[in-house]
Amino acid sequence: MAAGHLPPLRIAFLSEHASPAALLGGQDAGGQNVYVDEVSRALGRMGHAVDIFTRRDAPDLPETLDWAPGVRIVHVSAGPPRFLPKDDLWPLMPAFRDEILRFAVREGARYDLIHGNFWMSGWVAGELRRALGVPVVQIFHATGITKRRHQGAADTSPPERIRVETDIVRQVDRLIAQCPAEQAELVDDYGADPARVVVIPSAVDTAQFFPMDRAEARRRIGLDTDGPVVVYVGRMLPRKDVRNVVRAVALLARWTGLPVRLLAVGGEKEEPDPEATPEIGVLQRLTAELGIADRVIFTGKRQPGELTAYYGAGDVAVTTPWYEPFGLTPLEAMACGRPVIGSAVGGIAFTVRHGETGFLVPPRDPEALARRLAEVLADPALRDRMGRAARARVECAFTWQTVAERTQALYGAVLAERARPAVAPSPAAPDLTARATMVGEEVVTEFPLIRYHSGCCISPSGDLTHPGRGGLEEEHS
Repeated sequence: MAAGHLPPLRIAFLSEHASPAALLGGQDAGGQNVYVDEVSRALGRMGHAVDIFTRRDAPDLPETLDWAPGVRIVHVSAGPPRFLPKDDLWPLMPAFRDEILRFAVREGARYDLIHGNFWMSGWVAGELRRALGVPVVQIFHATGITKRRHQGAADTSPPERIRVETDIVRQVDRLIAQCPAEQAELVDDYGADPARVVVIPSAVDTAQFFPMDRAEARRRIGLDTDGPVVVYVGRMLPRKDVRNVVRAVALLARWTGLPVRLLAVGGEKEEPDPEATPEIGVLQRLTAELGIADRVIFTGKRQPGELTAYYGAGDVAVTTPWYEPFGLTPLEAMACGRPVIGSAVGGIAFTVRHGETGFLVPPRDPEALARRLAEVLADPALRDRMGRAARARVECAFTWQTVAERTQALYGAVLAERARPAVAPSPAAPDLTARATMVGEEVVTEFPLIRYHSGCCISPSGDLTHPGRGGLEEEHS
């Protein structure tokens, strides 16, 4: 099967906590939701059929939701039908796996490929790979070792995460890294085979995010100022370090006397509620301590359709987290024709070209950020030049259609590799085709040498594997 001439595929996208239908901007809703939404839509437009399996987090959700041409969302019952923080979902993954198998049996669905998102869905993808004999492409979106390296004791991930991620890396057919830094993490920290790691950066919707006249953007959002505006868009979490931005704006105001304003967009609710978003309360107290409370505007959560005007209202966008696996908001700002000043970490160091589309600064360094802000705000020609270069870079390298085309090519390579036997088949070669059936309320998937029963996997030696013990095991042949 040639990678460039794929017939229509049936693809299972697994994304246990990040549904495309979820509102963005909350604690566990962000870049992964956007990725799953945009890539699945683009694959649907290319003629493929995509089922997105995500956990049911509300009782009134239908089992299936027609989301876009060729794309369905399948709400999987696993645990209580209400929101749970993603770090609490790990014990529910056996149920998530079993319900996906039940759905596939009821539907008579034969998936050509599984695309796992995040480490927990990666575990489920590995289980399904063995049960159904279907290849798996995995994207982590963030890795446990890097998160622990940066967050230390503040990391709330389940203790099994890194072990499970290591097993996933060994088991799946291909790994997608969103930037060179993540590629290096997978190879150096997890021992991934470099030949099986493919860099496919995430992207931005260039029709939704576009350059808007600054005055018109400010009119649309009700911002009554002609002075310089710095804009931050993103989640309000400690690791995003909006505190660093606040401190830099305070320094900038003291150094230059400019009537600079900071527009801080994000939170759990549409109003800036410190109870719902504790980090907003921390930031509000910090602005008061620094004497700039009147210069900082907290907007609360805004949806993607509203964000173009917020980016457009700014003269420069900032994002200076001390940990960021990739980061979509810098790309959104760049698509809106605004220069970006970002911390030189993770994907930001890849998407922002220092001195061309903006500047890179060290994390946790408000003085360095303030100096770059002063440089950009003092030079309208520099701002305009960087803004045009930013938009051009996005159009060239970071569109979702490009991501989908690269992903489709990767699928083709995986399927072509699967179609080539490592050795010539013999009459005694085992039949590795899975046979899934319903037995009462349980799913039973049988191989000649493996019997899978909902809740555990049983190998010929009698060994069991499930999330609590043992992780993924090698396929038997």
